[in-house]
Amino acid sequence: MAETSDQESKTEEPTEKKVRDALEQGKIPVSREASIFASMAALMVIQAFLIGQGVQQLTPTLKSFLDDPDGFPLSTAADAQNLLTVVGLQAMRFLIPLVVILAVFGLAASLLQNAPRLVLERIQPDFSRISPASGWSRIFGTQGLVEFAKSLFKLVSVSLVVGFVLRSSEAKAFEAMYTDPVALPEMILTIAMRIVSAVCIATIVLVAIDLAWARFHWRRELRMTRQEIKDEHKQAEGDPLVKARLRSLARDRSRQRMIASASRATLVIANPTHFAVALRYKRDENPAPIVLAKGMDAIALKIRAVAEENRIPVIENKALARALYDAVQVDQVIPPEFFRPVAEIIYFLQSKQSPRAEKVQ
Repeated sequence: MAETSDQESKTEEPTEKKVRDALEQGKIPVSREASIFASMAALMVIQAFLIGQGVQQLTPTLKSFLDDPDGFPLSTAADAQNLLTVVGLQAMRFLIPLVVILAVFGLAASLLQNAPRLVLERIQPDFSRISPASGWSRIFGTQGLVEFAKSLFKLVSVSLVVGFVLRSSEAKAFEAMYTDPVALPEMILTIAMRIVSAVCIATIVLVAIDLAWARFHWRRELRMTRQEIKDEHKQAEGDPLVKARLRSLARDRSRQRMIASASRATLVIANPTHFAVALRYKRDENPAPIVLAKGMDAIALKIRAVAEENRIPVIENKALARALYDAVQVDQVIPPEFFRPVAEIIYFLQSKQSPRAEKVQ
């Protein structure tokens, strides 16, 4: 019940990251019926193109065994080894093409469904696979019912097909009792090919349905709850609270560096308590005054405190301080429209040669 309710709560389609993680973990949609169908198709190809030729190549060797068993001496170990070599080579010539065809069709059935992936986690022991509880849920769950329905469909369809083919070949089977035994293998091969071909045709519908079901079930298992999507978004973008805290820390550090740089200022232009702009002007450094720090309210008071500690002149000019605060940026030269009023203040300070705070109305 808990698993069912949890699955019902997963109403959102999986995100791209969820799908990508599932593929990397080897959780891919696979149709078992497609692999079985590929094996049946490979068997049909083998019957049509390889069995007859292989049997013809193998017949002389078998005939030599039956007609002249004394022609293969077994007196010594070397004789036995030679006999096994001959038998092994003939068997390999007959079996290798069959194995290759089966392997090619089997690999094609897998590769056409999904791209090959090396996932070491899939070969690690999973003790949940031997758990009676999980096994019970797999047998009597939705997937178990689907597998039972597919097995029942295959049993019924294959039984009907085999019965129909054998019934249609009943006359030939009776005629075989009065024909040359040499023709029996060809007749048996023909009937077998008809059975395999009919089974392949009958299971094509099942394979198509199973491919669609495998994809649907895979997407359904990857569904997510809204909370899971939110958590994933937080992991991808970062927790908003953490990001806000980091931004706050960055602003604090930048503010501290700015206030500390005010100790190198030539003068500070301030609105008594609300705004403060620290400027530095040295002819050999910059062509115009540069802004080292600026602030409002508490920061403005800190800039003034640093200026007083370092005996830097603080010029109170409300209009100029407010205009500079709005127009200038830290570590940049002041705009040209402020050259004249700032130059007048610098000239006034140089003429006075006084480190104490002055007031310009």
